[in-house]
Amino acid sequence: MTLGGIPAPPARDTALDAEARKRRLRRRLERLIGVAATEGNELVPLRNGDEIFPAMLGAIRSARHTIDMMTFVYWRGQIAHDFAATLADRAREGVRVRLLLDGFGAQRIERRLLDLMSTAGVEVAWFRKPAWLSPFKQNHRCHRKALVIDEHTAFTGGVGIAEEWCGNARNPSEWRDTHVQVRGPAVDGIAAAFAQNWAECHNELFDDRDRFTDQPQAGSSVVQVVRGSASIGWQDMQTLIRVMLSSAEESFRLATAYFAPDPYFIDLLCETARRGVRVEILLPGPHTDQRACQLAGQHHYTRLLQAGVRIREYQPTMMHAKTITVDSVATLIGSTNFNRRSMDHDEEVMLAVLDEEFTASLERDYEADLKNSVDIDVTRWRRRTMVQRVKEAAVTPLRRFL
Repeated sequence: MTLGGIPAPPARDTALDAEARKRRLRRRLERLIGVAATEGNELVPLRNGDEIFPAMLGAIRSARHTIDMMTFVYWRGQIAHDFAATLADRAREGVRVRLLLDGFGAQRIERRLLDLMSTAGVEVAWFRKPAWLSPFKQNHRCHRKALVIDEHTAFTGGVGIAEEWCGNARNPSEWRDTHVQVRGPAVDGIAAAFAQNWAECHNELFDDRDRFTDQPQAGSSVVQVVRGSASIGWQDMQTLIRVMLSSAEESFRLATAYFAPDPYFIDLLCETARRGVRVEILLPGPHTDQRACQLAGQHHYTRLLQAGVRIREYQPTMMHAKTITVDSVATLIGSTNFNRRSMDHDEEVMLAVLDEEFTASLERDYEADLKNSVDIDVTRWRRRTMVQRVKEAAVTPLRRFL
């Protein structure tokens, strides 16, 4: 068939093209990070506290052998009491329950909740209590969020245990976030993230209640579990994001709570947009809980916008999700923000998912969030006030820590 005498290009088989992209991306990630992806995983995306917390608490109540949970934030509110009571209940029933709290992020937890859990038999450990550490170690936190039930079901994502995450992002008191429930071989990778940090805080790594059972083929998703560790030098988390940006051919869609990358990743975002990839960034707007980090990211807006990156700021409440989708075939989801703290300093865990259906579900959520966001226009941004510019400059010394 021809159009105006010019042969039409052959019909594109989108299914074959998607499979080729997934194979290519999988091999890049496996070879450059050195962690094998696993097949046969089932993933259930969970949007906001109304979906996330019932799923997590229901899984805890179902536990018969072991519960391993780690979190950066454990603050206050009824949901904090609900988790403590449910964990305590399972411990009283003979389930081995281990809870790992970051020594900085979870310091607002109520003492009576710790007492309740400890009395019931929950093993509570603290990752790097600030008072016990050198200034260097205090800056390297455990930002991972993981819950592993009976070795066969796991959860990870962005949510903390606090009233801020309850609800459905309907107002500023209900934060927007995304979590994921996992069954299948990838559960082992999430369990390993817990074990790595537990080993630093506790003498006993496993006991006779750990059965080390084989993982079933629970679904069809290919998943690579990538751990970022608090150390010096180039990290796997940086490699993961670098590969995804460099591999993107059509789209790279980022949602992140904290956007303050180093110059290298600003350059890479700009280069990706200039070679024709649709690069979109969704960030917190007026309800950010970290204004200094927001200012550090806004310092780069003009350059990003001029390169063709599209930036939106979420309006209803705090945007706390941490997701990336690439070319409608791949997703990153986990605890990592697009900032130097996550990529340089903190313990993190991310799932690299190669699955069109799962990616499509997150892109539908992304589209819904865009309807509640405002575009940052490059012309208007160039005319921002001198006060705004001074504030951006004022946080310059802090950027490496944000």
